[in-house]
Amino acid sequence: MIKAILFDLDGTIVNTNNLIVKSFEYMFGEYLKMDVSREQIHENFGVPLRQIFEKHNIENIDDAVKEYIRYNLSIHDEFIENYDHVEAGLKVLREKGFKLAIVTSKLRDTAIRGLNCFDLEKYFDVIITPEDSTHHKPHEEPVLVACEKLKVQPKEAIMVGDSHNDILSGKNAGALTCAVKYTDLNYDLLIESNPDFSIDTIEELVEIASALK
Repeated sequence: MIKAILFDLDGTIVNTNNLIVKSFEYMFGEYLKMDVSREQIHENFGVPLRQIFEKHNIENIDDAVKEYIRYNLSIHDEFIENYDHVEAGLKVLREKGFKLAIVTSKLRDTAIRGLNCFDLEKYFDVIITPEDSTHHKPHEEPVLVACEKLKVQPKEAIMVGDSHNDILSGKNAGALTCAVKYTDLNYDLLIESNPDFSIDTIEELVEIASALK
């Protein structure tokens, strides 16, 4: 029986693809003077900032994180976009009694700002960010923390996302998983993670979840 739906944020609930790409292009190109391809930038989607800069052997990670956040926020409202099907789907899921959560690798203040750009925070019971766990996606801990706060078992939840990290996190926790086909990332890699379901819109998730309720 499914009682809760857990959503990734970027690329799933709000369209931040261009925002993230532009932010990393600035960081690697102008701030860090590094040659990093768009494909490499896409590999960073859904990964906490500190882990990204550690992977690229940046010396002063604290300064790099602060500068990324500063620049990202300076262009945030200009480049964040809405998915026109998301709110309608969330509204029906709430009406049907499902508990809803965000499970994101984005820091809390920025995550809430993104949701508030489209008045979406009101649909979620909890918002899980890197501040809430020691490990991050694809580790199971963020999903487990969300389930604990929602007072449901992982097997009673579906983890929805646009990245293989979202799917693996859900699977590692023992939840069902759902991939969004509108991902801007490598869809073949996403499907290789073997999600239980895949959807074109959040509204399609209503049918899936309702059948499992």
